Amino acid sequence: MAISVPKKVLIGCLAITTIVGLAGCGAGSRTAEQTATKVACDFTNPPAATTINVLAYNSSAIDPFTNTMVSSCTHDNVTVKHDPIDFPGQVQKTTATLSSDSGSYDILETYSFVIPDFGSKEKLVPLDDLFAKYSAEYKLDALDPAMVQTMSYEGKMYGLPMQAQTHVMAYRKDLFDKNGITPPTTFEEMRTAAKKLQEAEGMKYPIALPWLATGDIGTAYRAALSSQGTFFVDPDTKKPNFTTPEAAKTFEEMRSLLPYMDPQVTTFDQPKVQQQLFNGSAAMGIMFSGRMIDLTKTENTKFAEAFAFAPPPAVLEGGKTFGALSVDGWSIPFNTKVDKDLLFEVIAAAVSEDASKASIPAAYPARKGLDQSASPYAKAADEAIANMNEQEVQPWLPPINNAVLPLITEVVTGKTSVEDGQKQMQAAAEKILAADFQ
Repeated sequence: MAISVPKKVLIGCLAITTIVGLAGCGAGSRTAEQTATKVACDFTNPPAATTINVLAYNSSAIDPFTNTMVSSCTHDNVTVKHDPIDFPGQVQKTTATLSSDSGSYDILETYSFVIPDFGSKEKLVPLDDLFAKYSAEYKLDALDPAMVQTMSYEGKMYGLPMQAQTHVMAYRKDLFDKNGITPPTTFEEMRTAAKKLQEAEGMKYPIALPWLATGDIGTAYRAALSSQGTFFVDPDTKKPNFTTPEAAKTFEEMRSLLPYMDPQVTTFDQPKVQQQLFNGSAAMGIMFSGRMIDLTKTENTKFAEAFAFAPPPAVLEGGKTFGALSVDGWSIPFNTKVDKDLLFEVIAAAVSEDASKASIPAAYPARKGLDQSASPYAKAADEAIANMNEQEVQPWLPPINNAVLPLITEVVTGKTSVEDGQKQMQAAAEKILAADFQ
């Protein structure tokens, strides 16, 4: 299914560093190199030995592309290297490699959320001319135009889209069927389902959500705000929206889920949420779709055949999906010393038709018209995307997110009142906008 994106592109993954606006879209897991597929990577052989260093975190959805890049493009005088790394490590290394004139990496995995920030700071190489030059050879016209748009800023393309990841709900169909529960379409229905599972199944914490205080809770807050049609910053007035009724309702609804989640929820990233589902201590969870295929593997959990997938609920009845969409892609850092044509051919090979087909069902590739019937979650992802509000694409989001993250955690956990938290968030955002974005 091609992704349809409104005027302001749908994106996900909130910032956890000033320069890197990410939230770990499926980050952390490891997969074996058998995910590599041999594809054509017919670059012009450079005259001297050349090493291409790739920075990308390990996950079931990313590894097929990275492993294919390494396997297919290491030949003749070229060696493509990718060392295993988790998501926090990637964030740190991305920041470091873009902070000086001499970086350590030649290809970076990037996300639609960071493109405005990186593009405005000229940290990435514009790819438009290279895209046009190699489009026919690698059939790049088959990449979803909306995903291409999300990897662009102010008319320049800074990333070659690889795949999309969107929030999807995973749930225990066996327990839902046993207790007459259907996938919830609102937070109220999710609370009702959770209470029923507590009473009927003795399950203390039926809901598992990634609300890690240093990143994921910001994604959740923004998704809940977006479900009500509200941005962090009003696009017309450039005024923050943290003192609006929608912002207050977001806190109210997030706090309403606490009785059904582990008390340590603000320490849970997506891998920990996954583990709750693996071991049966939770019956429903909302994560990025790159996490979903792991739930269906019998080597990970005895409940593999019991999971089903649905779009996330709306925060309120009549609202849009509580979710976010991130487009992942490949970018070339401004400070690489490797030939740009060579690097582009390597990343183009990694998103080729054969590479994209081989990524299914682990990934939701960026190419149009691929058969995703083998993916157990693709239908849920399609429905989630179709019912998602448009979201912000602005360079001020990473610094604002950094500033409000601790405040969101304090309000959600009850350490700060909703009213005081809103005022502090509004003041922090206004200060950033006045200093850097007037």
